[in-house]
Amino acid sequence: MTRLATNAADRLARRRYFAMTATRIAGAAGAVFGVFLAFKSHGLPVKILGIAIVLSALLMIATVPRSLAHRWRTPPQR
Repeated sequence: MTRLATNAADRLARRRYFAMTATRIAGAAGAVFGVFLAFKSHGLPVKILGIAIVLSALLMIATVPRSLAHRWRTPPQR
């Protein structure tokens, strides 16, 4: 493999890693926002909304990076 192809492959892998990390950070920020919303509000509908945001953010943290990694997986060599 040439040096240029290796650098391009490294750049692509780095971008993909940062994309997966950014989804984890966004999910964590969403979970923190949901917790803040659930515990600082006084109305029941807003508390339910906060809990729903927390659950969806945790689901996003658990599934999106894994699905991206599966999609971007290196194909097996034959």
